[in-house]
Amino acid sequence: MPPALTLPLAVVGAYLLGSIPFAVLSSRLFGLADPRTYGSGNPGATNVLRSGNKAAAIVTLIGDAAKGWLAVFLAQLGGLPDSTIALVALAVFLGHLFPVFLGFKGGKGVATAAGVLLALNLGLGLATLGLWLFIAYTLRYSSLAALLAAAGAPIMAGLAWGFNALTLAVGVMSMLLIGKHWGNLQRLLAGSEPKIGGGRKGAPPAGPKTSRHKPGKH
Repeated sequence: MPPALTLPLAVVGAYLLGSIPFAVLSSRLFGLADPRTYGSGNPGATNVLRSGNKAAAIVTLIGDAAKGWLAVFLAQLGGLPDSTIALVALAVFLGHLFPVFLGFKGGKGVATAAGVLLALNLGLGLATLGLWLFIAYTLRYSSLAALLAAAGAPIMAGLAWGFNALTLAVGVMSMLLIGKHWGNLQRLLAGSEPKIGGGRKGAPPAGPKTSRHKPGKH
């Protein structure tokens, strides 16, 4: 492939991969309502969990993380330079945040960012994931865990790599992720943010089903 085509194809391919809406697909697979129609309206694993279907939420979480990991892994496998890998990481993340398949209204990017970090550097990914899990488990706020993990990721990346293209990409992803959680931050400060496991109110357990009529007498 001509070198001039490598960068645009890698970036566009990563963006399209990131645009795959696993929250919507897993909800359809499990017969649930579209996650954009209840709860926070966010097409992500945390909102899918509000349906009460843990399996659908797990499938969403794995799918969203896997697409972030896969995009970066393929770029690394192709021997692309760090500057291109950094752009691929940003493209797959932006694909999740602004997916072409959902009218550019996507999720908040926590799982996809985790997948990207795990592919960029396993230690960095595990450290960031560990911070998220610790906050989520102890304080029961998914949004607070995401905000603190996002704030910590570029610091840890800088300590590991110094200032380079990959550190810059992690920093940009972190700022975008924090921006996507701005409403959550305001609710946290106001004390009205729901805790993990406590926000199922108003979440329909299943999507529209065809009515079944018992045979009557004619």
